[in-house]
Amino acid sequence: MMTMQRPPTALNGAEEKPLRRAPTLYAISYFKLIKGVLFLFFGLLIYMKASPHISQDWVDLLNKPFFQSLKIHPENKLLQHIADQLADLTTSRIKLWGAGVMLFSLFPLVEGAGLLFRARWAGWLAIGESAFFVPIEMYELAKQFHPYMVLVMLANIVIVWYLFANRERLFRHHHH
Repeated sequence: MMTMQRPPTALNGAEEKPLRRAPTLYAISYFKLIKGVLFLFFGLLIYMKASPHISQDWVDLLNKPFFQSLKIHPENKLLQHIADQLADLTTSRIKLWGAGVMLFSLFPLVEGAGLLFRARWAGWLAIGESAFFVPIEMYELAKQFHPYMVLVMLANIVIVWYLFANRERLFRHHHH
């Protein structure tokens, strides 16, 4: 196997082995980063487009095919929930929702960056987040079957399995 070019460091006399390449980990990292950027963009859009006519704007936006296809993922129920809550809100409250979505975007952004740097805490965070959504996706599948939901659920299961099974190999270890 090829190894990453990182010099081993001595900690209390023990040498740390260089980390091996992990393309699957990087794919998961980029997925998390893209998701975070999309939520950040969505929050900015809400914040910048806050107006008294937002309810009709939401109906028009959410009826576009792209957003219709996003309704299959439980995390995107957040978007639908926001849309439902924005129907008769003031401009300042809509801006508060936009700021909240931007704040939420920090979660996948920090998680993705941590995974890129192979931080152990980020691995556990990704395992926890992905595992959290599996029962929700199962519940949604029981309510209404959708093949895309099966793919999303399987992707989350694979992420949890991969990160958990390879956690010793993928992440840096700090010995005291």
